[in-house]
Amino acid sequence: MKDNPLLKLRSFGQSIWLDYIRRRMLVSGELGRLIEEDGLAGVTSNPSIFEKAIAESDDYDDAIRSLARAGKNAGEIYEELAVEDIRLTADLFRPLYDRVEGRDGFVSLEVPPRLANDTASTVLEARHLWARVNRPNVLIKVPGTLEGLTAIRQLISEGINVNVTLLFGLSRYQAVVEAYITGLEERTASGLPLSQISSVASFFLSRIDVLIDTLLEKKLQDGGQSAATASMLRGKVAIASAKTAYQLYKKIHGTARFHKLAARSARPQRVLWASTSSKNPDYSDVKYVEALIGPDTINTIPLETLAAYRDHGNPALRLEEDPEEARRVLMLLPETGIDLDTVTMQLEKEGIEKFVKPFDKLVQTLERKKNTDQQDPGGG
Repeated sequence: MKDNPLLKLRSFGQSIWLDYIRRRMLVSGELGRLIEEDGLAGVTSNPSIFEKAIAESDDYDDAIRSLARAGKNAGEIYEELAVEDIRLTADLFRPLYDRVEGRDGFVSLEVPPRLANDTASTVLEARHLWARVNRPNVLIKVPGTLEGLTAIRQLISEGINVNVTLLFGLSRYQAVVEAYITGLEERTASGLPLSQISSVASFFLSRIDVLIDTLLEKKLQDGGQSAATASMLRGKVAIASAKTAYQLYKKIHGTARFHKLAARSARPQRVLWASTSSKNPDYSDVKYVEALIGPDTINTIPLETLAAYRDHGNPALRLEEDPEEARRVLMLLPETGIDLDTVTMQLEKEGIEKFVKPFDKLVQTLERKKNTDQQDPGGG
């Protein structure tokens, strides 16, 4: 165990969270083993993860039958299943959460994705889920859309932990940190404590390269003056964005404005690297882990990437290596005719849709299972 690369990451100040949840792993002891043997420090969930867990297993069938018989509709059944999983997970991480005084040991639950552009409904649903789960080590996931910014500020001011999800662009990241700090300031003005509030900003990475690499390939095929630049930038923009975001994180949290809040026990809003499984088989399967190891960061990874890093990870501080190169990559991208802001806005829109579709599919799956049970009261 002492040679486990995942455990070594802790010595560099990085926490590893698992981007996966399923009831069987909670009750079988599998998650407990990952916490003990791999140093797993948290879990994130999303509608796609829940859809696969519920639709592709029989882990939840007994609970679905029971809830259906109690008169619950598909949406209500989903909430009951999700809340139960989140509570179980939070309780498994509670000893870690207490031991590190609330720095780690979190589990995230997302507001319904159709609310991504609805500020008022996002706030209401986040309050509802926060109260339903009723655990200090839960983070409510709120998309970092323009409409989400106001919701983030409001929820932080109310003392609700927030995982800001679906971040792709640097300017939006800065707006998210501003919303977090403003929420803390509003809470301070109300005379309320800051010490128990936690938030992370989840920067999605591999999707950036998937889209930009496709655009760069077209530039290569077209030839011309930008072809050489396009070739050089392939597979580099996401990591360059992440490294630049980390410098922004350090700069903002190093200001007198934040130090004033830190003096009242405010925590920094840590950056979390999400979408870190390699989508391109030409790239290393630990590409988005190895390059982004640094203090006060989190990397949330699926089971496959967790296993890959355990097998052949090579931990070292790399997040702040060659920041000039990261800036150079971002400065050269416009020379290819690709506008990063336009790309990140497209990714945000697509990201919301990628959560809406599995959420709708999940509700349909629950409706089907519910109806099957009603047709077969014996449960098969």
